[in-house]
Amino acid sequence: MADTRPNPFDSFDVTKIFADFRFRPFDVEAALAAQRRNIEALSQANQLAVESVQAVAKRQIELTRETFEGFSTLLRDLATPASAEDRIAKNAAYVKKMLEKGIKHGREVTLLAQKASTEAVEVLQKRATEGLDELCALTQPTAG
Repeated sequence: MADTRPNPFDSFDVTKIFADFRFRPFDVEAALAAQRRNIEALSQANQLAVESVQAVAKRQIELTRETFEGFSTLLRDLATPASAEDRIAKNAAYVKKMLEKGIKHGREVTLLAQKASTEAVEVLQKRATEGLDELCALTQPTAG
C-alpha cells in the first residue's frame, strides 16, 4: 500500500528562501589572524602563570630556609645552659616571632599568587574584549 500523502519537502526550495539574503564574503585571513591573536593571548597568559608559579615556589623555598635557620638558632639556644624561666621566655618569644613571620609570609605568598593570576586574567579579558569588537566589526554593514 503506497503512501498517498504529499511530501512537504517536494516543493521546498532553499534557494528561493535565501535568495534575498546577501552575505558578505567570509574573510578567512581575518579569521586566521583573530585565532592567532587568541593563541598569542593564551600563550602569554600561560607564560605569566608559569612565571608566577616559579616565583611563588622560589619565595616559599626562601621562606622555608629562613624558618629552618630560625629553628636551628632556637635549638642552639636551648642547648646552652639556662634557667627554666629563661628557656620558657625564649620559647615564648620564638613562638610569637614565628607566628608573626608565618602570617607575614603567608600574606606575601598569597599576594604573589593573586598578582600573577590577576595579570593572566587581564590578558585573557583584554583579548576577549578585542575578539568581541572584531566580531561586531564583521557584522557591520559595509558602505557601498
